[in-house]
Amino acid sequence: MVGRLLPFREKRMVGPFAFIDHMGPAAMSDHENLDIPPHPHIGLSTLTYLFEGSIMHRDSLGTAVEINPGQVNWMTAGRGIAHSERTPEHLRHSDKMLHGLQIWVALPKDSEQMEPEFFHAEAAQLPSWENDGVAYKLIAGEVMQKKSPIPVYSKLYLLELKNTAPTSVSIGDQLFGESAIYILEGAIENEGHTFSPKQLLVAKDNALCQFTMMPNTTIYIFGGKPFPEERFIYWNFVASNKALIEAAKEKWRRQEFEKVPGETEFVPLPLVRI
Repeated sequence: MVGRLLPFREKRMVGPFAFIDHMGPAAMSDHENLDIPPHPHIGLSTLTYLFEGSIMHRDSLGTAVEINPGQVNWMTAGRGIAHSERTPEHLRHSDKMLHGLQIWVALPKDSEQMEPEFFHAEAAQLPSWENDGVAYKLIAGEVMQKKSPIPVYSKLYLLELKNTAPTSVSIGDQLFGESAIYILEGAIENEGHTFSPKQLLVAKDNALCQFTMMPNTTIYIFGGKPFPEERFIYWNFVASNKALIEAAKEKWRRQEFEKVPGETEFVPLPLVRI
């Protein structure tokens, strides 16, 4: 089961973040596996961050890497890339869990047609620190005088906050651009209102970003500087110009994207409109 956090009717993007899915938690038996054949992307970077389980990532650059909890899988599509996501071979005949976030970060206009890239970070490479009873981890971007090793192309941040005891948090003066909070577990309280898991809160004013984390809460704060141009989304394509999307559609129809080594299947282009 997948929960679509972004985009939604009232808010299409938060800073450069264009798409966020919360997948799972899903318990899969010994005969159930994740199998997403090669599919294309343009104009964005994908970020996969797992809480449980593993995914085998393969792409048209020749990358083949297993993603495990706490690691960051960062694939920048640029002018075009194809990739597959599957249950690793060593887990395909056993019971397993799958739980995590899949995120798209739109590229700035001057980087939309860049050469595709891939970067993988181990959990230990991510900046982690504690302050006033809260454990912070910077998954991507730069904020609060910390910088993640993930090679981002715009001003953004993706922060994880965890606590065990009730804690007041006031970090609005250290954020910038647009900002949102996703509650994974636990709850937060703000101005007499309590918000629970699977709720997404978008800040009207980052400077007023003050709240209380209830015991054993995990939240994700993400955002950054918004782009001056609108972004269009069609299937797995993101672009500032519809012509780029139309060209990518035709290129995928003709199967002219670079192939994922060792893969013969592919996901057909869906019949939907921008």
